[in-house]
Amino acid sequence: METDAESLPDDIDALKAEVAAGRARAAADQALIAHQQLQIAKLRHQLYGQRSERASRLIDQMELGLEELESAATEDEIAAEHAAARTTNVAAFARKRPSRQPFPEHLPRERVVEPAPATCLCCGGARLRKLGEDVTETLEVIPRTWKVIQHVREKFTCRDCEAISQPPAPFRVTPRGFAGPSLLAMIMFEKFGQHQPLNRQAERYAREGVPLSLSTLADQVGACAAALMPLFDRLRAHVMAAERLHGDDTIVPVLASGKTDLARAWVYVRDDRPFGGTSPPAAVFYYSRDRGGEHPQAHLAGYAGILQADAYGGYGKLYQAGRSSGLILEAGCWAHARRKFFVLADVAAATRRRPQGKQPALISPICLEVVQRIDKLFDIERGINGCDADQRRTC
Repeated sequence: METDAESLPDDIDALKAEVAAGRARAAADQALIAHQQLQIAKLRHQLYGQRSERASRLIDQMELGLEELESAATEDEIAAEHAAARTTNVAAFARKRPSRQPFPEHLPRERVVEPAPATCLCCGGARLRKLGEDVTETLEVIPRTWKVIQHVREKFTCRDCEAISQPPAPFRVTPRGFAGPSLLAMIMFEKFGQHQPLNRQAERYAREGVPLSLSTLADQVGACAAALMPLFDRLRAHVMAAERLHGDDTIVPVLASGKTDLARAWVYVRDDRPFGGTSPPAAVFYYSRDRGGEHPQAHLAGYAGILQADAYGGYGKLYQAGRSSGLILEAGCWAHARRKFFVLADVAAATRRRPQGKQPALISPICLEVVQRIDKLFDIERGINGCDADQRRTC
């Protein structure tokens, strides 16, 4: 709640009460902030191994609430400072703030030199000599600008044969497309990288003075997908040529009529760097509306080699002997296997339950031993990461 300094009472006792109330609100906000930060840290801890979409969305929602608490705490602090400024014997409330990180070095700097005094501010003398300078940096942004690029193709006629000559039309990313490559890249990144629906993009562009209909943006997305398909085919061929693949799937919220459905995103990764390989790493993604086993079976229909994945039953048919495209060897994932044991061996989580008045969770000695042994394997893996096969065997 914002407080106007002119509306504050002149009575010292009333001002002290106002300051005390501001301090109390700020202290309550600080307690809520600390509680939220602890919950966020706990959820981040639960993200050990592969990313959990549900926990990720919870973290996003909690961080939104944390933003509101931080803003309210600063607002209450300023209100308390304004109230304290009206008194002579009440100290202002000071909230500890984290030290601000310096601005990135790659950002350009613009020097704005404030006009120096022509005379001494103390005695009025004109014999001034520069002693040094203080620099205060302020982060600023230049809003994006829109422009129309006109490609002019001049026509020429031959005085000898009367033929007309004209340079060819410039290359367009999409057939008969009106959008330039930078605009197309922004639309695609906003939609798939920032999860901004096209209708929201259209509203934002309209507010910036460039009306683009939803159907027009959808046409551009479809045209870009078709234009990028050859690149995806080359990427998929590179990934599927690997001796070993890492596969996994994760849920993707999808808007549906009156509800939100959960679809699936499948990823297959080629990365030989931990084994001393020189082939560039790459990943391909597939999308499906459900988690049926026919999806990974179709994705890997022509693959033969080693597949490291979780124990999802949909991969079962891929490991059967007699596949026409070749044998796929199953490689279990230690990270997935460790999760279930870790739940029953999380000593820190069990310890935190007692101060909260909850019954401490039971710690399984067998599960704790399993987690410790798996962690030793992970330590060994970190030590031989990047070595070739022969070096890894000797270690």
